[in-house]
Amino acid sequence: SLGCLPRFNISQLEEWLRGKNLQQSGAAQMLEPLIQAAQLLQLKKKTSEDAEAICSLCTSLTTQQIVKILNLYTPVNEFEERVTVAFIRDIQTHLQERNDPPQLLLDFKHMFPVLFPFNPSSITMDSIHLPASLHLEFLNKV
Repeated sequence: SLGCLPRFNISQLEEWLRGKNLQQSGAAQMLEPLIQAAQLLQLKKKTSEDAEAICSLCTSLTTQQIVKILNLYTPVNEFEERVTVAFIRDIQTHLQERNDPPQLLLDFKHMFPVLFPFNPSSITMDSIHLPASLHLEFLNKV
């Protein structure tokens, strides 16, 4: 399914964050709209119950973003039909009480601090040997 590939890529990013011990950096929270967009692509989009499920799941996406994704959704094969206008209206009805920001795209200028732990080395400077092949004769050990 088309929705599986973006989710796989996002999982790779999440795994990288875990590997670098950056889960608390804020980057994982920034991925949440992408995760929900990938899940939205995989969900059924037919009944009122499907609309309710989408609305309860996609809390990090605005109504405008959800509607845009549904309008642009192209089925993978000819047996699957496009999302109907009635279904999109159902979504809008479910979400009409949300007080969403007007932006459609994510804020790519958002910056968050990343803290890297300081790990002092147990190697002392005077025990380091510089190989002659590096041609660093101009350096003096102090």
